[in-house]
Amino acid sequence: MARVRSAAFDDQRETILAQAAALFARQGYTATSMNEVAAACGISKPTLYHYVRDKHELLLSVAEAHVARLEALVAAVAVEQLAPRARLQALVSRFVLAYADAQHEHRVLTEDVKFLDAEARERVLAGERRVVAAFADAVHALRPELAEAALAKPLAMLLFGMINWMFTWLKPGGRYDHAAMAPVVVDLFLGGLGAVQAPGPQSASAAARRSTMTTKKETLL
Repeated sequence: MARVRSAAFDDQRETILAQAAALFARQGYTATSMNEVAAACGISKPTLYHYVRDKHELLLSVAEAHVARLEALVAAVAVEQLAPRARLQALVSRFVLAYADAQHEHRVLTEDVKFLDAEARERVLAGERRVVAAFADAVHALRPELAEAALAKPLAMLLFGMINWMFTWLKPGGRYDHAAMAPVVVDLFLGGLGAVQAPGPQSASAAARRSTMTTKKETLL
């Protein structure tokens, strides 16, 4: 009979994945050692190997866990059975907000998956393809007349082109945060530049981060 993992085990593993993602995002996968991951988690290296076999498995776990969370968002929106426009709006808004809380994991997904072996990389990419397919289906539901031109997936990819790289320019402490920009992305994608409305006052989270900053950071917004 397979051993049932304890809640403490799962909590510790989540901590390890979060710390590893932060290190990979800051200094790169290849430049990060397992000693550094263990130190960041406050555990010994032998203890770290109790949770993951090696650094490759650690990278795979970070990437798969992030994609699984995104797939869960897609599933949650599907359960709501929204009208086509509301469904696409919900998907875009929730993904932008999810990226705000998982910027390290998202950077790892976009920059470090290439270091996985072919089989592991395909597992991650398969999950990403399912997410893209869900967005393409939402686009098709809203604009079914575009089916003959097979534009649903290209339009979904253009949308991801807008939101996937926000972490490279939307800086902590800037004028806007992800919560403020989510409706802007929705407006721009669904209505074009003429439909964009200026965000209201910055969110409380952005204001709090700005007020606690002790050093000046370069921002692009």
